Amino acid sequence: MYSSFSSSSNTKPEKHEVFISFKSEDTRKTFTSHLNGALKRRDIETYTECKVERGEEMPLTHVRAIQESKLSLIVFSKNYADSKCLDELVKIVECGKTKRYIVLPVFYDIDPSDVRNQRGTFAEAFAKHERHFEEKKKVREWRNALVEAANFSGWDCTDANRTEFEMVEEIANDVLEKLNRANVIDLDVQIAKLEQLAQLQYDLYTKIISLENLQKHNATVQRVTELKMERSIRLLRLTPDMLSYTQKSNSDYDYGF
Repeated sequence: MYSSFSSSSNTKPEKHEVFISFKSEDTRKTFTSHLNGALKRRDIETYTECKVERGEEMPLTHVRAIQESKLSLIVFSKNYADSKCLDELVKIVECGKTKRYIVLPVFYDIDPSDVRNQRGTFAEAFAKHERHFEEKKKVREWRNALVEAANFSGWDCTDANRTEFEMVEEIANDVLEKLNRANVIDLDVQIAKLEQLAQLQYDLYTKIISLENLQKHNATVQRVTELKMERSIRLLRLTPDMLSYTQKSNSDYDYGF
């Protein structure tokens, strides 16, 4: 049976930005719940898998949620490998390879090297998988995905000098920063190029003054201004309803751009 942390809204569900993969019995009511709450407080939409019965196939809704997300958080805990989370993990790593997709592992109450090298409880879990699964190719895929995921830059939460609250807040801030950067990176590239063009036009057109040259330079500056406004709007993380209202307002009023 699958379930998820429900959204606070009864409106049509929105596309999730972050997919959280975790072992339900290990962290659902503790670390992952606190992390999910910290992300929600930052207006980050999350999709979380909570419970999977052995033998079930991963639903297409989960596959789509992973593909449509911009970032996946993998909460590695002691019993993570003893669950169907491994099918999610394979898909997450696949997305990380094929498109601009952020994979962020979080090691909770587990040594990262135990995940990477499949020692301890991970070794025990795979010993069972080897006995129970005739399809050895799938088990190899799980092993490879664990190694690759554990090698992504992430968060080691085994530091006894930090509280869980501190770790959760730091991770949530890191996720927000990464999402913001991903949301505007295309605009940043365009703005940088157009600002360089505007400077070149200014340097040239101050020597060759004409109405046509002035209009070209002004058009470039105007476009930079428009892109910067769009960048600011994206960083506001507006809901679709608010964004629709903003776009309508921009079409109804002349702001002089």
